[in-house]
Parts: sequence; C-alpha cells; structure tokens
Amino acid sequence: MDRKSEAATYTHGHHASVLRSHSWRTALNSAAYLLPHLTPGMKILDVGCGPGTITIDLAGYVPLGHITGLERVGDVLTQARALAKEKGVTNIDFVEGDANALDYPDGTFDVVMCHQVLQHVQDPVGILKEMKRVAKVGGIVAVRESDYGSFVWFPDVDGMEDWRSLYRKVAMANGGEPNAGRMVHAWARKAAFLVGDIKSSSSTWCYSTREEIAWWSGLWAERTVASSFAKTAIDGKFATNTELENIAEVWRKWGEQEDAWFSVLHGEVICRKEK
Repeated sequence: MDRKSEAATYTHGHHASVLRSHSWRTALNSAAYLLPHLTPGMKILDVGCGPGTITIDLAGYVPLGHITGLERVGDVLTQARALAKEKGVTNIDFVEGDANALDYPDGTFDVVMCHQVLQHVQDPVGILKEMKRVAKVGGIVAVRESDYGSFVWFPDVDGMEDWRSLYRKVAMANGGEPNAGRMVHAWARKAAFLVGDIKSSSSTWCYSTREEIAWWSGLWAERTVASSFAKTAIDGKFATNTELENIAEVWRKWGEQEDAWFSVLHGEVICRKEK
C-alpha cells in the first residue's frame, strides 16, 4: 500500500482556544446521526479524535466492544488519555497515526468515523477510501462535516462576512475545503460507495443563550489572533496583524449583541460497506 502522508495543514491548529471548542463536543451533540446504528459489541475507529471527548462518550455505547481514537498530532492525545482515565473508561485506546495510511488490516472495524476532519485534508476521497478499507463488510463509515458557507448568525454585524471570507482563503491555502458539509455525500460516491449505500442527513449546532454566545464569540476572537489560523493568514499575506485584531473585535462586538444567535450547519453521511 502507498504510505501517503497528509499534505494539508489543520487550519486551526491546537491552540487552547481551539481545544476548548473541541472539548465541548459530545456523542449527543456531534454524533447523534450515528448512535442508532451502534450495538454494544462493536469495534470503532474514530479518525482525527482530537482531545477525545466524542470518542470517550461513544465508548459508553459499545460497553462490550472497543473504540480507538486516532490523531495525527500525538501531543493532544495526552489530554484524551487523561480524560478517559478520569472518567474510568477502559474499553478505549488512543493512537497516533495518519488517516491517509491507516495501520490496520482490511476489515478491522465495525464502524470507522470522523468528525470535522475531511474539511481540513487535501484528499478527502482518498481518506474515505482508506476508512472504507479498514471497515468490515457490512460495516459503517460515518462522517460529519461543517459547512462554513452555510453558517448563519444574527444580527449581521459589519465585519462578520469579512471573517468568513478570510477563513475560506486561509483554509483553502492550507489545502482544505471549508464547505465540506455540502460535499461529503459526493465524496463518498467518489470513494466507491454506491448511492443506495449512502444515507445523508444534516444537523446543526445552535448557540443562543448568553453563556453560549459569550463562549462562542470569545473563542473565535482569541482563535483569530492566537491560533495557527493567524499565522497562516499573516504568512500568506491574507491579512495583517491589525486586520486580524479588527476581526477579533468584530467577534467580540457581535457577542455583545442582546439578540445574538449563531447556527452551524453540518452535512452527515452513513455509508454501508457492502463489499
């Protein structure tokens, strides 16, 4: 097998502001579309698990089985392992690896899933093929991706669309596709899943309470100036430090609005491997 490695760059990096948002994710708010398909004895691979909060939650749905969280950046797995230990979850392990070349034999897992991964990679179809390879016949490949072009917010504070435009430029310069949510079903077909074996759906995250709005606006304000996003924006001459500070201030201004509301659309697929 060609041991191809990932050529794209994770736009957000693993700054504390990024991990705060990742750590908020659970099986219920980020993988509800998959839960009805799980049975207690399944063996699951979570590709791009990050700090492991979804992975650890999913372990409770397969108490007689096992789940493996795989992450390309090994440093963040220290946090994942510590959380699993804290919660007393034992049917789990975390490993470092590259989704382009999974170090598992064909047909190893009942479920192979990823969440917010394909939007950041250069070859999403190739990764889907690799996920399909390590899934068992009759097993599932499950994917959920956000779609930045479909994000909706209120009120329409001046500068928010500038942020979205800048984000798209940076993400695409890194080799990713920020509108992945609307494309993931088409990528699955290109990965040789038959139309009848692909079940598509969509779901959202919605931030509306004062606490949610303060959290969401605050982490994006910080992420804009302090994460890997900022470095790529400056190095690629997409924005200056001053322009990034201005966008961070736009996020803070939006978060101060009494009626602030934000919805993040995701595209989802359940792909059945029939052969």
